[in-house]
Amino acid sequence: MDSAKYVARIDSLCTGGPAAEHGGSDVLMAGPGYSIVSLEMSPASWTGDREGRVRTLEDFYALKDHIAALLDIRWGARRPWWMGTLVVRIDRGEPIPEPWTTISTLVDELDLWQPAGTDRWLALGVLEGEMDDEVHLLALITETDPP
Repeated sequence: MDSAKYVARIDSLCTGGPAAEHGGSDVLMAGPGYSIVSLEMSPASWTGDREGRVRTLEDFYALKDHIAALLDIRWGARRPWWMGTLVVRIDRGEPIPEPWTTISTLVDELDLWQPAGTDRWLALGVLEGEMDDEVHLLALITETDPP
């Protein structure tokens, strides 16, 4: 896993046109002013291999932390954001703007920055899914402030 490749992709998301216009096979979801991109994806062949899945999850979280450390140098300390509070607010019927509603269904926690010189927010998280699902390192780029 080459962190320079991921940082370059993040840079392209932060400096390009409106986030929803970013194409590519790595875009999982997009809408007005946002994109959720899979920077890395594991295979989905986990049937019965819990230990292998645990190792892969550990690797993905380590990769996220490594990339986050590089972004901390560039943009200042990340803001860890646990999604549990947001999920509770959604469950109570509070209107939460996209993409924050969607990302709260995908990950349990995010590392969040507002890149200098932009009106965008960048978040990194790990999509674990179910036992048989792929693991993804996700980058969210959005023009919508976190709620």
